[in-house]
Amino acid sequence: MNSKPIYVTQPYLPPLEEFTPYLEQIWENKILTNGGQFHQQLEKSLCEYLGVEHVALFSNGTLALITALQALRITGEVITTPYSFVATAHSLLWNGNKPVFVDIEPETLNLDPTKIESAITPQTTAIMPVHCYGNPCDVDAIQKIADNYNLKVIYDAAHAFGVQCHCGSVLNHGDLSVLSFHATKVFNTFEGGAIICPDAKTKQRIDHLKNFGFVDETTVVAPGINGKMSEINAAFGLLQLKHMPYIIERRALIDATYRDGLKGVQGIRCLPQAGQIVANHSYFPILVDDDYPLSRDTLYQKLKDHGVNGRRYFYPLISDFSMYRGMPSSSKGNLPVATDAATRVLCLPIYPNLQDAEVEKIINLICMMGVQK
Repeated sequence: MNSKPIYVTQPYLPPLEEFTPYLEQIWENKILTNGGQFHQQLEKSLCEYLGVEHVALFSNGTLALITALQALRITGEVITTPYSFVATAHSLLWNGNKPVFVDIEPETLNLDPTKIESAITPQTTAIMPVHCYGNPCDVDAIQKIADNYNLKVIYDAAHAFGVQCHCGSVLNHGDLSVLSFHATKVFNTFEGGAIICPDAKTKQRIDHLKNFGFVDETTVVAPGINGKMSEINAAFGLLQLKHMPYIIERRALIDATYRDGLKGVQGIRCLPQAGQIVANHSYFPILVDDDYPLSRDTLYQKLKDHGVNGRRYFYPLISDFSMYRGMPSSSKGNLPVATDAATRVLCLPIYPNLQDAEVEKIINLICMMGVQK
């Protein structure tokens, strides 16, 4: 047994000495928040890196989701996926919206466009899909439905930093896209998030909403919240951007090693990519099928016994939690693909500092357990 546990993820931290000059500037300027120089620089740098027009930074992704709903004045019902982190649906409840869950596609585990129309009612005002594991949703099909029914589309793009689809950044789709810069994400600012805005007017409204509704010292135009990113977080983000080529390259190598090492293991499926031109390899999910000798939960525990901490991500489904399970759309009969996936998925460790020997150990354990009777 390995005495040092291998975790499913680990934040990438550049050398501390590289961060010190940023901190020294903050100490000298004594500007800690409220849109200081690093905040402004990071917004500009992210626009360039991501290939988007406008970025509004936030202290975390959940506040960004809540604010995106407020910015578009979303009311009533919102169609979304049960196969996500709880913040997706929680943001709807916090905004007074009713989540309506729709099943997912078996290959991508993203919201299934063919199931959306039957869930639309006169109370439906928006769709909130998730680019699950960084794999793009069928953005064209979803937009066509939204246009036909005059619905807004807000993408929970927490996993999709830097992902490009057939027409450039996947973040340019929908009315708004929301990013998370949490410590576990491909790009992190310790805690943080952002809304990708299509135009300057929308960004201005969002900037007002995230700063108590203030326009100037004496004018408040909206019941805003405090969602601002601090200068320390923004400075760390600027430093992280410099390391992104290495981060993505290393993740891609680990992804390829897993796929090659597990391709012959009966009963283990690696989730295919969803046609993205540029991937970020934010997670590495496998699906444990019935012809693998162990159940998903047994494999999860046996790996843990060997010091490998995978994660059953996403399990349980959002629709299984107490605040959602009473909703008609939460019934398992309405969500057969998502229900099945939640019993099979296991995310394997993937992060830049994961060593080659550790990746090989994980592959060997899954292969060895795959031949047990």
